[in-house]
Amino acid sequence: MDAVNLTDHFLIAMPAMTDPYFAQSLVYVCEHNENGALGIIVNRPIDMTIASLFEKIELPLEQKEFAEMPVHFGGPVQLDRGFVLHRPVGQWQSTLAVNGNIGLTSSRDILVAVGNSGAPSEFVVTLGYAGWAAGQLEDELGQNAWLTVPARGDILFEMPPEERLPAAMLRLGVSFSQLSDVAGHA
Repeated sequence: MDAVNLTDHFLIAMPAMTDPYFAQSLVYVCEHNENGALGIIVNRPIDMTIASLFEKIELPLEQKEFAEMPVHFGGPVQLDRGFVLHRPVGQWQSTLAVNGNIGLTSSRDILVAVGNSGAPSEFVVTLGYAGWAAGQLEDELGQNAWLTVPARGDILFEMPPEERLPAAMLRLGVSFSQLSDVAGHA
């Protein structure tokens, strides 16, 4: 497979995906290069709110409008570590700038800012991330495990989690019911 860069794209799990970590998932790819790929599952809220997360890590949450927002299962790697997908990118201690507008931050300072000032106001908090070794994602694409489509910030930050996967599918002009769980090769 030719070199492809899926940074700032969505991965949509095909119906045949049986891995329970990724079945019916929408992954936002934050980095993809010759060393592998890193992404965040953005449609799998867990039974934890921002308020309970802040309480657990002993941070004040002055911005009560975020209290009931869900924390998400971001992927099976480093489940004990938090990641904040956000826009704008801003200036944080440990941020991967995905594009000029969206960043992925793993440092505590962004949570302090969210709790104190509510900025950035557009964010998704996850525990864990999805990672692929060099060539692994390309192999999975070759096996028709994923559909890909350029990502959009409105899907990430302006839609509830349960609407994100169908919205990404619509970008391709299809719905899940139209997909077969087997793929053919021409």
